[in-house]
Amino acid sequence: MAKIVIDEIRCKGCGLCTLACHGKLLSLSEKINIQGYTPAAITFPEKCTGCALCAEMCPDVAITVFK
Repeated sequence: MAKIVIDEIRCKGCGLCTLACHGKLLSLSEKINIQGYTPAAITFPEKCTGCALCAEMCPDVAITVFK
C-alpha cells in the first residue's frame, strides 16, 4: 500500500496536487499552517495507488510518496 506524506509547513496550498491526482484523493485542508496557507491533505489514503503524480506536480517539493 502506498503512503503519501505532505510537509504541511512547505505546502502553500496551490492545489496543483489536487488537480494531478486522478483518484481525487487530495484536497486542501480546512486548517491553516504556520505560514497562513491551507495545505493539501489526503482524504482517502487507503485508495492511493502510489502513482506520485501529486509529488511531481508540487512546486514546493512538499509531497513524498512511498510505495
